[in-house]
Amino acid sequence: MAADTGIIEGPDGKLRCWWQGDEPDYQAYHDDEWGLPVDDDRRLFEKICLEGFQSGLSWLTILRKRDSFRKAFAGFDFHEVARFGQADVDRLMNDAGIVRHRGKIESTINNAARAIELVREAGSLAAFVWSFEPPPGTRPSRIDKQTLFQMPKTPESAALSKELKNRGWSFVGPTTAYAFMQSMGLVNDHIEGCHCRQPVEAARNAFSRPG
Repeated sequence: MAADTGIIEGPDGKLRCWWQGDEPDYQAYHDDEWGLPVDDDRRLFEKICLEGFQSGLSWLTILRKRDSFRKAFAGFDFHEVARFGQADVDRLMNDAGIVRHRGKIESTINNAARAIELVREAGSLAAFVWSFEPPPGTRPSRIDKQTLFQMPKTPESAALSKELKNRGWSFVGPTTAYAFMQSMGLVNDHIEGCHCRQPVEAARNAFSRPG
């Protein structure tokens, strides 16, 4: 199929969303992770923080640094990250394995403290996040490349962004929030024709929503 349809055929003959570009590590992320429902608080915190780090960069850059990010940020255990101080900020600013952006580093530490507060309020980060799942029938009837380009953010991502910001989170704008929603399975944005679309939808249908 032509690339402008949004579907590309991989070396294995499988049809996939165009954005993974046949890069093996990107392809594995597309096939095995992106869009599958997540309810683990640590993984959710990791995903939203990395989406914040991705702002202005390619996701492939972040993906290839993800192991270094995990090492640098205590496996994204937000209880540990919330205890980071200035010495940790200085350490991270000298860590070539991650994106050395002071504002984003400090934001991650701040957001860890805010995550602890949110868990106290909502019971879990997962319960809070999943409450922003789009209602049935409000999603586009067909997900294709053009549709995705027309919705870099949605009413639900704007609402999630607003609520997080109201609670003191940073680097969680509506576009970042939507990328997070796509990543952790709050929506299924594998496009029509992608071999992952139906398995991801089946996983979402079988998933027990938290909270």
